[in-house]
Amino acid sequence: MSTRSAKPSGTAAAAGSGLGGAGAGFAGGDGPADGTGLAPGSGLIHGTSDIAFPLERLIGKASATSIEKSLGLRSVGELLHHFPRRYLNRGELTPIDQVPLNEDVTILARVLSLSTRSMRARKGTITDVVITDDSGGLSSLKISFFNGWKAQKELQTGTLAMFSGKVTVFNHARSLTNPDFSVLPDDELSGQEAELQAQRPVPVYPATAKLPSWKIQRAVESVLRAVDLEKLPDPLPAQIVAREKFLSLPNAYQLIHTPSAPEDWQRARDRFRYQEALVLQTALARRRAQAAAEDATARRGTPDGLLAAFDAALPFTLTAGQRDVGEVLARELAADHPMNRLLQGEVGSGKTVVALRAMLQVIDSGGQAALLAPTEVLAAQHYQSIRAILGPLGEGGLLGSVGSGPDGTAVTLLTGSMPAAARKRALLDAASGMAGIVIGTHALLSDTVQFFDLGLIVVDEQHRFGVEQRDVLRSKASKPPHLLVMTATPIPRTVAMTVFGDLETSVLTELPAGRAPISTHVVGLAEHPGWVARLWSRSREEIAAGHQVYVVCPKIGSDDDGDGSAPPEDDAPGRPLAEVATVVELLQTEPALAGTRIAALHGKLDATVKSETMASFAAGNLDLLVSTTVIEVGVDVHNATLMVILDADRFGISQLHQLRGRVGRGGLPGTCLLVTSLEVGHPSRRRLDAVAATTDGFVLSQEDLKLRREGDILGASQSGGRSTLRLLRVLQHEDIIAKAREDAWKIVAKDPQLRAYSALEAAIEEYLNPEKEAFLERG
Repeated sequence: MSTRSAKPSGTAAAAGSGLGGAGAGFAGGDGPADGTGLAPGSGLIHGTSDIAFPLERLIGKASATSIEKSLGLRSVGELLHHFPRRYLNRGELTPIDQVPLNEDVTILARVLSLSTRSMRARKGTITDVVITDDSGGLSSLKISFFNGWKAQKELQTGTLAMFSGKVTVFNHARSLTNPDFSVLPDDELSGQEAELQAQRPVPVYPATAKLPSWKIQRAVESVLRAVDLEKLPDPLPAQIVAREKFLSLPNAYQLIHTPSAPEDWQRARDRFRYQEALVLQTALARRRAQAAAEDATARRGTPDGLLAAFDAALPFTLTAGQRDVGEVLARELAADHPMNRLLQGEVGSGKTVVALRAMLQVIDSGGQAALLAPTEVLAAQHYQSIRAILGPLGEGGLLGSVGSGPDGTAVTLLTGSMPAAARKRALLDAASGMAGIVIGTHALLSDTVQFFDLGLIVVDEQHRFGVEQRDVLRSKASKPPHLLVMTATPIPRTVAMTVFGDLETSVLTELPAGRAPISTHVVGLAEHPGWVARLWSRSREEIAAGHQVYVVCPKIGSDDDGDGSAPPEDDAPGRPLAEVATVVELLQTEPALAGTRIAALHGKLDATVKSETMASFAAGNLDLLVSTTVIEVGVDVHNATLMVILDADRFGISQLHQLRGRVGRGGLPGTCLLVTSLEVGHPSRRRLDAVAATTDGFVLSQEDLKLRREGDILGASQSGGRSTLRLLRVLQHEDIIAKAREDAWKIVAKDPQLRAYSALEAAIEEYLNPEKEAFLERG
């Protein structure tokens, strides 16, 4: 980032700490006249070394309340770790007429004139301020403030101030709109001192409309003055600080918030970035060590049990990857501490078979397995596919009796919408041990659900579940059960290390033999409007060949806000999106599809209707299914060969990759058409081009992370926005994360309770607020 300042000619400038005018106070009159930002009588305690010390005791109740409401920060540590998101590097002083366009700049100048006028199109005012550096020539610049009450009050003619923003051209003239500014008294510092002050980087904090960056900066500076930084405990072990040549903790706090030069904040940032990585990785390592120390029932299986009979009856050969992962799971299930493993796999890589073999080993050992699925459609699909692949082995027998051997074990489905009688039978099967495999949705978490001997929990698409739900299911076992987490959404290595660091990870990349390739094409209607008709004639060609078609829409109907996922940031607001109800009506009158059997499937349908519709499509009694993303995972119809995704730009990369995995599953080539009405060059089309370019889910996961800017890696949101990772970026800092992980494992191996690392333990507690703690627990 290149930034410059303009120097006023022949003026004396005063120091201004950041973007707030001296004496401006903090949070609407909360501060005293001396400009410290601290309220008199607020209970100020100098020299505190408590990182959890309440902000209210240092900066007053009004200021602390403003910070808490806007940023959710309550303590000294939370504010000190609210790091600047960038810095304005003023650099050399430059005349206004040489300030570059479209770059962040900070200009030191004097107000030449100020005027305010009403807006034409809407309520409010525009305040125009003309500034000058008194150097002659093209030395003036117009600044516009929308509803600029503060500017009207403080920027009177002759005022000296710093203005920070981006200069653009409007109506053939340079202008600066809504910049941050700081009024500088010009009777205290010499010109040389002012120039030195103007060269200091200006920290810019993550802020809100009601709490701008300069107010946050003043609060931080107040806290830095009040806290005894030398006495703060350092979370980084001394040997790591020495090895990496990091700044001391007190210096790092000072230089990241009040740098004198760019190298100051850069060195401080490097220190805190590694500290963040170590805190997070130590939390994960400690979790994993605690899990390994728990007692679990070893599930060793038997050489002549259900698993052996299942393997002997398999009509296909397992891939090398399936065999390798199966051996790992078999070893870990046979251990007397809980297995905690993440199984990643490409769409169609055969994760369910791997999981089923693990379930059968547990059943052979006298235990039960529970498979938790996020939707009733997916739970029903698992139930049907597992019973189908087990065949006669999926029937009968009490656990621990002769029936749990090769004679078989029952598979039971439990969902919230089941009739009372069927639900009662399912509950009895689970509690008595009649069912070795219990498949269900959130209904499995009900208080009425009990197990005879729950030995293994398999969580499918685990990102759909929270910590409380998983822990409820774990509590239904007499001893900690083994855990297998499955996801068909590939996770980049850095994300796996950051979010699932307490889980061992296995990856399936090889597709089973006979799996046909899927070709993906972007259908741009903006440049080819006539292709709409071709979509439906192409669909008819597949149906005429005896195959089936999916048509996916982002909405159910006009009263629906969408499929539940957040729209991409670059989505055009208010644009009409394809609706299942409307598309069904359209296709039923489409000449190219005359005589075809069409039905709708979405989440708001009655559970019985959903099940019957999906079963009818799977049986070949329907030709074309118009659906939402309810078919995104788990749906397995081998005869489906074409998928048309309408308004495909409305979906994320991972969703698109999952959706297209529903075709080409039966040895027949699959085709996926990504339909968009957006113009060529629109940012959202980058996602479609990425999906069309490759079927490698791991390549797409990296691209997805780049486009989404990591989202909220530790929070609930996974679709863009500000990450709760403060300085770490999982794509950019893989080497830092890996080194911190190695250090964390050494620390935990040496001292699992962190008794000799009390500062690091305290930092973990401060860093992992309940939301982040819950997210990590999902592993």
